[in-house]
Amino acid sequence: MRLRINHVTRYEYAEPVSLCHSIAHLKPPQTARQRCLSSHIRVDPWPAVHREHEDFFGNRVSYFSIQQAHDALEVRAQSEVEVLAPTLPKPEATQPWERIVDRLHDRYDEPMTNLRIFTLPSPLVPPDADARAYAAESFAPGRPILEATIELMGRIYRDFVYDPTSTTIATPLAEVMEQRKGVCQDFAHVAIAGLRGLGLATRYVSGYLETLPPPGQVKLQGADASHAWFSVLIPNLGWIDFDPTNDQIPGEQHITTAVGRDFQDVTPLRGIFYGGGSHELRVAVDVNRVPPEGSEASDVEEPPTASPQPPASAPSSQSQSG
Repeated sequence: MRLRINHVTRYEYAEPVSLCHSIAHLKPPQTARQRCLSSHIRVDPWPAVHREHEDFFGNRVSYFSIQQAHDALEVRAQSEVEVLAPTLPKPEATQPWERIVDRLHDRYDEPMTNLRIFTLPSPLVPPDADARAYAAESFAPGRPILEATIELMGRIYRDFVYDPTSTTIATPLAEVMEQRKGVCQDFAHVAIAGLRGLGLATRYVSGYLETLPPPGQVKLQGADASHAWFSVLIPNLGWIDFDPTNDQIPGEQHITTAVGRDFQDVTPLRGIFYGGGSHELRVAVDVNRVPPEGSEASDVEEPPTASPQPPASAPSSQSQSG
């Protein structure tokens, strides 16, 4: 499936900003089942410095610096990708999960030991006994890894309430475990904490999810959002994605933009600015299918503005996914 993504982030400041430095994870990478056909970022005002690099995790990172006074900042990213559905074996036919843990500690298995960083705690996913105990309920001794992880994904979907008002990007994992509420970012962190607690290599995935309108209704432009899920390393299969927010293994409608240890490694846009006072953040995301050649595009309805987000008081910017 071919998809086109438009992601617009706009800051409006109460007072002029004299200088800002920002990094963005907005360009989709090439993966085994995702091909990035095109991707570009436009920044307004025009930055004095704008460069790109690949980070430790293989993500495409854009850095820019605006060095003139401005009272608004807009970052517009547009990409087109082709995504394939995963091909997986029967869950019960995969190897026992403990065997994978053993391989991660086998010093003669270099490809596996090099990925052991994803078994370690990270800033937003510290060791959590409750998360480990919660995951362990699905991981009985000798149970096949894919079967156990699918069950864990489903339990998070059923046991945790999706509530965008219950958490922020700063809500600790322990609080999410206690209140059993959150957004996709929180659900991914819960799964990662539990699986790392069992010794499995697990990473955070940031991206987008194509949403479809109810039958008979047009799709509102700007109504989509960033999304997040988690991925588990399974030998001979690679990194397999799991979406606990929707209780499904990501397929053609999931687009990956970045991977890391947790949300902090893959924030869509963050930075530091000087001045500005209070500010208002607006984010609009569209994910639309690219019609095959010769066919007509479906109708969409344009909103008057991007979706408003609560103003932040700190001199940095991060967008919570969900």
